[in-house]
Amino acid sequence: MATTLEDCGELNELLPWHRELRAQFPIVANSPGQAYLDSAATSQKPQAVLDAVLRYLTTANANAGRGTYTWANATTALVERTRARVARFLGDPAPLERSGVHFTSGATEGLRTVARDWLPGHLRDGDEIVVPFADHQANLLPWLEARDLLADRGVRVTVRELPYDPASHDYDPAALARLVTPRTAFVAATHVHHVYGADMNVHRIRAAVGPDVPICLDAAQSVGHLPVDVGALDVDFVVFSGHKAMALPGTGAVWARNTRGPRFRPGGWAGTPNTCGIAGLEAALDWLDAAGTDRIRRWNTALAARLTDGLRRSASYQVLGCQLSLAADSAVQRREGIVTFRHRAIGSNDLGFVLASHGLMVRADGHCQARAGEADSSVRVSLHVYNTPEEVDRLLAVLLAL
Repeated sequence: MATTLEDCGELNELLPWHRELRAQFPIVANSPGQAYLDSAATSQKPQAVLDAVLRYLTTANANAGRGTYTWANATTALVERTRARVARFLGDPAPLERSGVHFTSGATEGLRTVARDWLPGHLRDGDEIVVPFADHQANLLPWLEARDLLADRGVRVTVRELPYDPASHDYDPAALARLVTPRTAFVAATHVHHVYGADMNVHRIRAAVGPDVPICLDAAQSVGHLPVDVGALDVDFVVFSGHKAMALPGTGAVWARNTRGPRFRPGGWAGTPNTCGIAGLEAALDWLDAAGTDRIRRWNTALAARLTDGLRRSASYQVLGCQLSLAADSAVQRREGIVTFRHRAIGSNDLGFVLASHGLMVRADGHCQARAGEADSSVRVSLHVYNTPEEVDRLLAVLLAL
């Protein structure tokens, strides 16, 4: 049986706060009987974001940086204001004259932009980079593409695999420290793993590689889900997708510290920005700050613990990731709202169809994991502030009846 609401003090404490926030998502009210459990793919949007986009389109829609009339000026101001808003949301301690924010279509384009437009100018012949081979492929393929691009220019760069601890499915900082050489020039890492749901403890990456090596952080599963403080993380790039953080699809950003290596300057002509997406992103960050990302994290991790606690009681399921954090009362770091599992007899795709027939929307496939990731498909449940303990219990009831 799943943990009861009365037994889960954290959920009970946050319940009034949660009810108020859940009521702000129109799709929830418009979809009775449906439980959306795929927020790692994209988040739902609160009314404040929808209102901001409609308000922009009906009062000031114009191009940015290409006119002197009122609407164009308002749109240009929106773009620049939202750059500063992103930096403030990420806890950037420096003024934007030193750091910078560049808007992209999402985390994939953001990582590729760093790999294409910044990394080649930072690397020299014989340098080494360390990148993850078992995270999302968007945090592997761009770095391999950069290596191949440099090889075409006669610059040899060695790509090394960021090591994992096979027991915890976290990074292995001791093994990484042994991997680092004087030619280690760049590290890419992930803040929260999109399959295992673990905070990957990036501060240990910095300790392992030393103070001078630039680190690029894929924060697609952390921004909007938990507090992100670039001052504390001490990384050089934070890349995220707006659509996973309550904003619209086609929106994302690269934050660059600009202190290790050359200044980040995206190449090519800057075309028309996604002004609707930027308006929605500003509103989303305002909404998240008002809701409190610390409380969002507490809610999501408590829901995830409720789910893993129920699944661990059945021999039919294998939960991926750290096995020491399955119990609801575990003292080990909890999953950040993402729980991925397999049924030992039923294929994951079939299980996904079964759950969908019960109004439970989950992800069932390989989750875009890179080449060293899980070989077999699995079911991923990803939770957010609009999900309820009752939805988790409903999911468990269906799973445990199979």
